[in-house]
Amino acid sequence: MRTQINADLKNSNFLHGDLTFVIRGVFYEIRNQYGPGQKESVYENLVYEYLKEKGYVVEKQPTINIYSAKTNNKVGVYRPDLLVENKIIIEIKSARITTIQDEKQLYFYLRNSQYELGLLVNFSTPHFFIKRIIYSNSKKLFLKKSV
Repeated sequence: MRTQINADLKNSNFLHGDLTFVIRGVFYEIRNQYGPGQKESVYENLVYEYLKEKGYVVEKQPTINIYSAKTNNKVGVYRPDLLVENKIIIEIKSARITTIQDEKQLYFYLRNSQYELGLLVNFSTPHFFIKRIIYSNSKKLFLKKSV
């Protein structure tokens, strides 16, 4: 049954569904091979390596500039863990629990960038944790101003 559900998800009309399917497969492969409890940087390097090996463009800790809505001046930067194919932000955690703050961190990355899809993965929770978060560009005022 699980295999059929996964096959249905891969072929669905989800935003970047095929790419998300591959990335999630990499997460599971790493979790199965290395287990929980490694350092966050180890998981980040493994995800990077596995996706690069599969031929995907992956950027480590890309810069997301934050601009003032009033002055359009740069007021800060965010650095998510990974960006895949210039489409999906990946935020990696290695903690016993996943907090609301972890989810908000990814939400803020999405809200303040042109990216609409993010994956939050915590490799060290007792029950493997992956969350898909979407923040549509149609809701982003800074993108509407630049058009």
